[in-house]
Amino acid sequence: QVQLMESGGGLVQAGGSLRLSCAASGDIFQIYVMGWYRQAPGKGRELVGIISSGGSPTYVDSVKGRFTISGDSAKKMVYLQMDSLKPEDTAIYYCYGRSYSSTYWGQGTQVTVSS
Repeated sequence: QVQLMESGGGLVQAGGSLRLSCAASGDIFQIYVMGWYRQAPGKGRELVGIISSGGSPTYVDSVKGRFTISGDSAKKMVYLQMDSLKPEDTAIYYCYGRSYSSTYWGQGTQVTVSS
């Protein structure tokens, strides 16, 4: 079994920055993809970006050039650096992990961007 734990959310003004972290524990050797999703109020969960072991990250168009995903594949940590934040980035951000048999989710961390 795998557990994911996010940290680093909070309240920030538009134009500011936040850094989210996610730590995986348990059977972490199974995980080959990690990343981030978000869910804004009244909307469905959407992909923010993912990174696979040994690969380059991919992002949803709305965050390209502003958000950066990085990771430590050995420690199964993944980070989301968010710059130039906009009010529309307000959402609960979920850490995501995938093995060949399962997907895993963190409990979510709130990011609120004030205008």
